[in-house]
Amino acid sequence: MEFILKREGFTVTVARAGEESLAAIRAQCADLVILDVMMPKLDGYTVLQAVRADPQLAAIRILVLTAKSREAEQKKGLLLGADAYMPKPFSTHDLIANVRRLLSTDAATAPTGN
Repeated sequence: MEFILKREGFTVTVARAGEESLAAIRAQCADLVILDVMMPKLDGYTVLQAVRADPQLAAIRILVLTAKSREAEQKKGLLLGADAYMPKPFSTHDLIANVRRLLSTDAATAPTGN
């Protein structure tokens, strides 16, 4: 995924664990976070909640991209404040389309399941 996003011209920072992700989000002024639910130490839902609870971070767009594809998990991610939720496996075309949509200046504020 890092390669795909860089190839499309995006600047990418990678964090592989929940605590590391939260620290990176706080340290950088990211426009978008692509978050997996299943991460060591803090899961993605916990990171999502922490970002949404922090007024300085709350406006960051968050795309949850995870193997947890059941409808209940998608609803949970969206209810916790994800802007979009994509289950794995995913197409690179759909990933890039979602990233571009979320980063566009006129992106809709309503969360989407895809």
